[in-house]
Amino acid sequence: MVRGRVTGRLWATKRIDTLPQGALLNVELENGTQIIALDPLGCGEGEDVLVTQGSVAAGYFDDIKAPIDALIIGSIDAD
Repeated sequence: MVRGRVTGRLWATKRIDTLPQGALLNVELENGTQIIALDPLGCGEGEDVLVTQGSVAAGYFDDIKAPIDALIIGSIDAD
């Protein structure tokens, strides 16, 4: 898991069927790296989030083979 902050939202008018429901968000990680993460939680811009990456992110979805590499798994309320 890594910590990041949502910096924006991506809009995609066309998506493949196996992409789960959720928003595609730009997330800046603590080290300054920018990634795109799938957000099934409804997080907003400026929100601190926890992100999991790689096979753990894709393996979260049991019923489909999700083509994702980063998944927001939590919203941080306070330090």
